[in-house]
Amino acid sequence: MRLSRRDALAALAGIGAVGGGAGIVELAARGPPVAGDDAGTVDATPDGPASAGLDEDARAVLVATAEVLYPSAVTGHEAFVDTYVNGRVRGDPDHRAGLLSAVAELDAIARDWHSDAYPELARETRDRLLRDLGVDVADPNPEGPISSRLRWYVVNDLLYAFYTSPTGGRLVGTENPTGYPGGTESYQRGPEALDDG
Repeated sequence: MRLSRRDALAALAGIGAVGGGAGIVELAARGPPVAGDDAGTVDATPDGPASAGLDEDARAVLVATAEVLYPSAVTGHEAFVDTYVNGRVRGDPDHRAGLLSAVAELDAIARDWHSDAYPELARETRDRLLRDLGVDVADPNPEGPISSRLRWYVVNDLLYAFYTSPTGGRLVGTENPTGYPGGTESYQRGPEALDDG
């Protein structure tokens, strides 16, 4: 399954952070996002998401973290992360500053512990580094230690974006939970369609 820019726009619309309405205009022009839709790449124009606020180093750390967090069957991390994160921080300088600080510290730790930049490490090494820092069990806190800040600014945000996108939701079966809007197929499935095991 391939994540697209439209998936990221759908996730941004869910939190009301769509770049001052630009994302809604784009969704209206292109139609609603469809799971597995490959349309759209990151807009590289001066006003587009790729230039909206993150430097190349921060962007590389976030994409490398998404590769660790997202299932291996998923592709298209780069455009998805660019669009979502830049839309997320646009208009929120405090969140942007906290995010940049957390990813810079993660990269510095990777260089100290493994003598290489975080994005250059093998996927397994990046995963182990996050676990060694305790990010997997940390309480999210924007003012806490590095593990809590990484959980708040990076891990939780990237996971939220993935699982609320049409493609991510489809992969885990939450794109159209029973009893919620989304077409006649959703309403025709009864509670027995849910897999409790």
